Amino acid sequence: MSRLVNESRGAYAFIERNVHLIKRYWGWELVWFFYSLVNSLAVTYIGAGMERISGQPMDTEYLIMYLLVGTLIWTYLSMIFYSISEMIAWERWEGTIEYTFMAPVSRPTQLVGTTLFAIGYGVFRTLLTLLIVAAFFRLDLSQANLGGAVLLLFAGSVSFVGLGILAAVLPLLYPERGAQMTNAAAALLLLVSGVYYPIAILPVWLQWIARGSPATYVIEGMRACLLHRAPTGSLLSTVFPLIGAGCGVILVGLFVFQRVERYAKKTGRLKRSG
Repeated sequence: MSRLVNESRGAYAFIERNVHLIKRYWGWELVWFFYSLVNSLAVTYIGAGMERISGQPMDTEYLIMYLLVGTLIWTYLSMIFYSISEMIAWERWEGTIEYTFMAPVSRPTQLVGTTLFAIGYGVFRTLLTLLIVAAFFRLDLSQANLGGAVLLLFAGSVSFVGLGILAAVLPLLYPERGAQMTNAAAALLLLVSGVYYPIAILPVWLQWIARGSPATYVIEGMRACLLHRAPTGSLLSTVFPLIGAGCGVILVGLFVFQRVERYAKKTGRLKRSG
């Protein structure tokens, strides 16, 4: 019991440290939030302007919601991915990587704290973005299945935690270019996950890759909830596989991360940054 309490305190310490990092670099956070907000508005205005662009009558309200759902969900999932995958880069930036990795704290404890912070911060920023975008557009969510949407969001969070842990291995293995490699992985997920368009329009070989991305199922399910009022029961066939696969990827990620960490310590890769 005492060990569980100590591990919980350790996880909370990493949450608290990440909060202080946000406060310390608030200017960066403001810039990135502004960039994310403007991107969401720009994509949503594409939907609003499609009738004028095409010269054909169409349901622009549906297009706005279609694009907005994809943009907001991707913003949330990518924030979880980056918060976890870039923790090594942040440690190097702060000059604390050797202290953190030599401290008597288990790596799962650090990852739990980082994950909880990423989910909480991601929910906060996504909701704030939604409120601001709603001020520009008249969004009607009165008939949406919000309960099912929350369930899908949880399932998607589990899946992306595992992907983030696996991606965090790259900066350990490649100190000079590992962070850029995580960006490339995120860009591939963005391309194939149907954020702005149905995956059916992709080439067949990219559709196969899309079916391996958890974001594909989360975004499809969210659109079903918010645009088509799909009942929660119909989502369970998506939710349970997402959670199961996510837990499996988390276990694999922890296994791989701990072994790569030992390799990085033996080869002196912790401190190197260029």
